[in-house]
Amino acid sequence: MTVSVTMTVNGKSVSATIDARTLLVQFIRENLQLTGTHVGCDTAQCGACTIHMNGRAVKACSMLAVQAEGASITTIEGLPGRDGKMHPMQEAFRDCHGLQCGFCTTGMVMAACQLVADNPKPSEAEIRAGLDGNICRCTGYHNIVRAVAQAAAQM
Repeated sequence: MTVSVTMTVNGKSVSATIDARTLLVQFIRENLQLTGTHVGCDTAQCGACTIHMNGRAVKACSMLAVQAEGASITTIEGLPGRDGKMHPMQEAFRDCHGLQCGFCTTGMVMAACQLVADNPKPSEAEIRAGLDGNICRCTGYHNIVRAVAQAAAQM
């Protein structure tokens, strides 16, 4: 069965006719060709698929695209400003070496932006707790925590 979906993604209205079983992460990656949102575990455990929907961080592998009907979605590609300059969180991840292989980075950045939006001056413990749903298999998290703290100070 196919359904029509319409939503705003990174400030642009998009519409498509898709299989009703299409996951939001599949729609973003395959239909819209926005491949910064990663598929890691398909079970909402790793956080690589984290996006913002209506201003809240959500895991796009755990919901159907039809559930985002009419929503405003921001992916990692929509995070930089109109001038193309990286978001402060992206800059902090780069500056603090908060990545290694980079697979978790987009989801981690999106989750970190939500964390700082909810708590503008998080402690180290609050940063670690706030990123608990995002898994990084490479870094040991120390530089990620430093990056979030640095970005929080700038945001």
